[in-house]
This record gives sequence, C-alpha cells and structure tokens, in this order.
Amino acid sequence: MNIENLKMFCLVVDVGSISQAARLNYVSQPAVTRQIHQLENFYGTLLFDRSEGKLRVTESGKLLYPFAKIIVDDFYRSVESLQQLKGEYDESLKIGASPTIGDYLLPCLLGSFKKQKPEIKLTLNIRNTPSILEDLSNDVIDLALVEGIVENTSFIVEEFTEDELVLICPSDHPWSNRKEIEIEELINERIIWREAISGTRLIVENSLREFGILHKLESYLEIGSTQAIKSAVEAGLGISILSRLTVARELKQGLLCNVNVKGFELKRKLWLVRKPKRFDKLSVSNFIDFIRSNHFENE
Repeated sequence: MNIENLKMFCLVVDVGSISQAARLNYVSQPAVTRQIHQLENFYGTLLFDRSEGKLRVTESGKLLYPFAKIIVDDFYRSVESLQQLKGEYDESLKIGASPTIGDYLLPCLLGSFKKQKPEIKLTLNIRNTPSILEDLSNDVIDLALVEGIVENTSFIVEEFTEDELVLICPSDHPWSNRKEIEIEELINERIIWREAISGTRLIVENSLREFGILHKLESYLEIGSTQAIKSAVEAGLGISILSRLTVARELKQGLLCNVNVKGFELKRKLWLVRKPKRFDKLSVSNFIDFIRSNHFENE
C-alpha cells in the first residue's frame, strides 16, 4: 500500500466514479482501477461494489474512508510543512474561479500578484461554481473564487468584494438618453437571458418575480455565453441584465448603455473559499493576503 492508493480511493468515493477520478488526475481508468485493487488486496476486503453496473462503496469502504482522509491530508501537510521549513516550499498555486470572476476580474488581479511573487507558478481553472467547489473538495485546486452560493459548511468562506448586476441596452436604444426607467417598461422589451442554470439568471429571475413581472416578460433568446449576449445586445436583438464586471469595457467605449431601473438594485457577494487546514501552503497564504489587501472597484 502507498499514500497515492489511499488518495485515489478517497477521490473515487468523493466523486462517485472511477472515470471522473481518472479525469481529475489525468490518468487512465485502468490505472485507477489498479490502485483500488492494490488497496483491496492490502486490506483483504472489497471497498467498492461493482454489481448492476453501478459503483457503490461497501461497508468496509465506508469504514476506511475517514481514516484514509486523515492519513492523506496529514501526509501532504507534513511534506509541505517540512518543505517550508527548509525553504523548499511548493511554489505552485492552483486557483479555481467561476466564469465572471475568472474571465473578467482575475486576469488583471493575477498579473499584479505575479509582479509581487514572480516565483509562484499560477494555474487558473474556470468552471461553474458547483464544479469549482467540487475541485476544491477533491484537492484539485488550492482555493476558489466564486459568485454562486456555497452550501458546503466545511469550507472557510469569506467575502472579498461585491458585484452589481445592471440592465444593458444598445447605444441607440430609446432608453440610452434616459436617467431612469420604470420596471414595468421591461415588459415591452425582448429579454436575452443566460442559460437556465446560470447563477446570474437565477438572481435576476428571483428579483423580477418579487416585483411581479417575471411571468410577463418575453424570453426572446437564451445564450450560454456572456460575450455572445453582449454582442447580441449591441446588435439590437434585445436587452439583458449582466454583471457590471462583464460589461465595464463596453460601457466605457459607448458600445452599450447601462440603464437604471427605479427601485431595482441587484448586488451579489463574491467569495473566497478554501478548505480548513492546519498548515496552508505559503503560496496560498500569500495570495489570500494579497486579495485581502486589495480594494476592488467596478469601473
């Protein structure tokens, strides 16, 4: 038995799939299966039930899991701690971010961080909030920056800034010369939405539902890309409500207009999320300090 076998066993339990565990570790499925078999041979018992085409954790596997988690976590913490003591700490930093943060906020932020800490090797993974938090749980990344709701109470979660959702329209739209509109005026417009599972869309829909007009709006288009929505609005296909972070450049260049809606203000918190550990990697501590010392302003 070795520590890598225990680590892979924990990952398979966490994600519920050998193929998913293989993908996350960039190895083949047979390689993962071989590690599990080695562990089962060592303990002399099956850890997974593979009958009926489904993978289920056996009672032995359930008993082993919490011990394996502690062993794996303590092993890697011990390695990192001794490396730091010798000045040979891990200079890598793997960050996961949800799309709005990863595409529009982090590039400039990471550029500033690299100027301060050029020795740290950065990796940025951009996915939706649930996927990023799954990566964090499985130690694929060191920390996460997300805009969605974090339901896992075992994580350490802290707000690092706020984001505002704003109504945008084409620069030649009749609203472009108005300081404010009434919310009922949205009923006469074609709305361009993000996809149904989008966190941004859920926030907007819940608010419009409270105002009693959601069911009256025409859902003209659903587009899974923020950039494509901006282009569609700019082309005059409709209006939309997006993060100010994502439209700051277009608003500054006059390609789009931001219209205030009377009594309608949507703000959401952006979160820094990490797993509780007795010893953080120095690169993680450096980045957390950097985030906390920055003052974020939407342009």
